[in-house]
Amino acid sequence: MVVLLLAISAHEAAHAWMSDRFGDDTARLLGRVTLNPVAHTDPIGTLLIPIVNFLISASGGAGGFFLIGWGKPTPVNPLRWRQKDLANVMVSIAGILANLLIATIAFAILKALIVSRLIYSIPESMQEPVVLLLGNMLSMNISLAVFNLLPFPPLDGSRVLETFLPPSMQPLYEILEQYGFVILMVLMYMGVFSAIIGPILRAVYSLL
Repeated sequence: MVVLLLAISAHEAAHAWMSDRFGDDTARLLGRVTLNPVAHTDPIGTLLIPIVNFLISASGGAGGFFLIGWGKPTPVNPLRWRQKDLANVMVSIAGILANLLIATIAFAILKALIVSRLIYSIPESMQEPVVLLLGNMLSMNISLAVFNLLPFPPLDGSRVLETFLPPSMQPLYEILEQYGFVILMVLMYMGVFSAIIGPILRAVYSLL
């Protein structure tokens, strides 16, 4: 949960920072350009979803335990953006890029510790906590990045999809927007997210 809160806070802070860069200071003025999790905690995405995942796992759900979630939506005013279409894409993927940056840093540190064998110079009582922390930072941030690319509201991928959808497809997007949360819960219970993200994580860990 500590790593999840950090990942979500970085994700939402990146949205706020990028929106400010394109001319909309709404989120910045509301104190959202911060890593303080209090500013980004969403009752559903940050608390309920991880709890539901845990309960699904305990009841033998198909997905197993898959800790994932999202933060409180970052308030933006698209009317204040310069280059609206570009801004919509960049603000949407800013959180994903932030998670990938944290994952890259965690991977680099882990790889360096393993290759140089410096991990063994750390006191034995601290070796496991350090590896667990870095490992969770790596897997959590990769998972959040991939998860948020999915084109279901309220995930970031849906905002990117909206930018490129022709007007004729707008009714389909509105249906996704209306039932996005239900779709996410069903896919989560069916283990779809684990099936997508699991192979990616295994491929990344094979490089360590």
